[in-house]
Parts: sequence; C-alpha cells; structure tokens
Amino acid sequence: MEAVFYLLCAHMNVLTGIMGTGNNQLTNPFGIARDPSLGTLYIADESNHRVMSYLAGASSGTVAAGDNGQGINNTQLNYPVGVYFDSSSNSLIIANTGANNIVRWVIGASSWTLVAGSIFGLSGNTTTLLNYPVGVILDFMGNVYVADRNNHRIQFFLAGQSTGTKIPGQTSISGNTPTLLNNPYSMVLDAQLNLYVADTYNNRVQKFMRC
Repeated sequence: MEAVFYLLCAHMNVLTGIMGTGNNQLTNPFGIARDPSLGTLYIADESNHRVMSYLAGASSGTVAAGDNGQGINNTQLNYPVGVYFDSSSNSLIIANTGANNIVRWVIGASSWTLVAGSIFGLSGNTTTLLNYPVGVILDFMGNVYVADRNNHRIQFFLAGQSTGTKIPGQTSISGNTPTLLNNPYSMVLDAQLNLYVADTYNNRVQKFMRC
C-alpha cells in the first residue's frame, strides 16, 4: 500500500492531467528517463516537440530540449518518443521519431548533435538509416541500441559510429517467430548485457542473450 501511495503522489506532483504547452502540462508524453544522482525526471513531450525536465518533487518543469517548433533543424525536435539520460556526458539521447534519427542533447545546450540516422529526416532501411525509431538505450560502453519500429528491428551502433548492425529482427520483415519482431518499442539491458525487447505488436517481451 505504501508503494502505491508513493506512486500516486509522484504522479500528481508532475502532471496536471490537462494537455497543453505550459510548464506544468504535457501533450502525449511517451518516454521518461531519470538522473539517478539528482533525481531529475525527463519526459519526452511528444506532441509539443520537446523534452521536459522536472526537478525532484517539482510540480512545474523546464524545457530541456526542443520547444522550437516541429522540424528537423538541430534546434528542433520532431515528435520525440524515447529518451535516455546518459550520465557520463550529462546529456539526453533522444529518439527523434518524426525525423527518423537519434540525437544527443547535452543538458543546458541549445541544439543537438546527430547520433544515428539521417540529419535530413530521411527514413530508410539501410545500415545508416532508420524508420520511425521509438526507443533508445545505451550500455556502459556507450554503445547505442535503437528500437527501429517500422523496420521491425533493433539496430546496434558502436559508440561514435553511424553505421548500425541489426541484432534481433529482420529488416523490413515483421513476424512472430523467435527471430522476428513486429513493431518493437522499447528495450532494457541486464547486468550481463542481455537484451529485453517489448515486441509490441506480437504482444510479448523477447529476451536476446548476449553472444
């Protein structure tokens, strides 16, 4: 009961329940990330094309990334869905879904740098392009994992590299066999770097062992 009460209080502190563009409002929030040292909460405010930052216990947030209108310029976001806090660089790694790319936005900066995908917002199914990426995480080595939803695959990018390697899934082919995915949305790694994937349209979670 105590855990339920705590979660309800946290929910009420952050959200108003009324969509909008105010600093205490969100419109279609999707991904969330948390700075474990400060407790700051980051929310991908998708339809406002921004990521919001909420200090621990705060009822009103500030813009951490975006909020310059929908677009593909490096000061803008385009329907961001996934967000990951990278403590090693004090930055947000954002699945900039509508622009078909993954970007890094350093906390306090006014623009992003490209991590993966097209800087021009182009979609595709090659090793360097993405198609509606919705989830992103990093491992402790800085390698990037992307839930490349419309390509039905998880793309793996070595730290600092822009050419990806498909791990689970088969590019542009959906299915429900153990080697196929159907619109994957999010992922998490365990301590052994085994990968767990929300295989959304297959109504399952798949575990992929690290080789």
